[in-house]
Amino acid sequence: MFRLFSNFFFLKLLGWKIEGKFPKLLKYVVAVVPHTSWVDFFVGLMVRSILGEKINFVGKKELFTPYFGWFFRLLGGIPIDRSGSGGSVQSIIKLFKENKKFRIALAPEGTRKKVKQLKTGYYHIAQELKIPIVPVTFDYTNKKIIVYPSFYSTNNKFMDLKKLETLFRGFNGFSKAKSF
Repeated sequence: MFRLFSNFFFLKLLGWKIEGKFPKLLKYVVAVVPHTSWVDFFVGLMVRSILGEKINFVGKKELFTPYFGWFFRLLGGIPIDRSGSGGSVQSIIKLFKENKKFRIALAPEGTRKKVKQLKTGYYHIAQELKIPIVPVTFDYTNKKIIVYPSFYSTNNKFMDLKKLETLFRGFNGFSKAKSF
């Protein structure tokens, strides 16, 4: 039902286009850039629904209160305790190891504000688990979502991050802020 609604509302009524598809793999990290607004959350839900893939997301544990936690969990949210040694990266790696099928969407900016450099947690998760990164851009100017082919890390972190960052550059987010 939500898939039909998303198709009609997002693609037909709002006029967005989606290029590419998510891979048919059991595990991967989706890196979404730019992340400039709370609107991105709803765009992500619709894209995930239209493409028919179960992709989880993480949120700080404080969002998962008794009043709203059920809602976020229903949508695929998983609370993360970012404190302690290892923080979010180790918590997410643990989730991957505990599940046979697990995909997660992360925003490498780490915030909705403009940043000069992306955080690399998504990269370290994929590299440690030897799973691909699926880069995705939200291009609000052209009303286009681009799902790039899977990217597998190599032994050259500097070049890998440079290639990924090149894919993400130059797109406008919801707030018209250019990606990092």
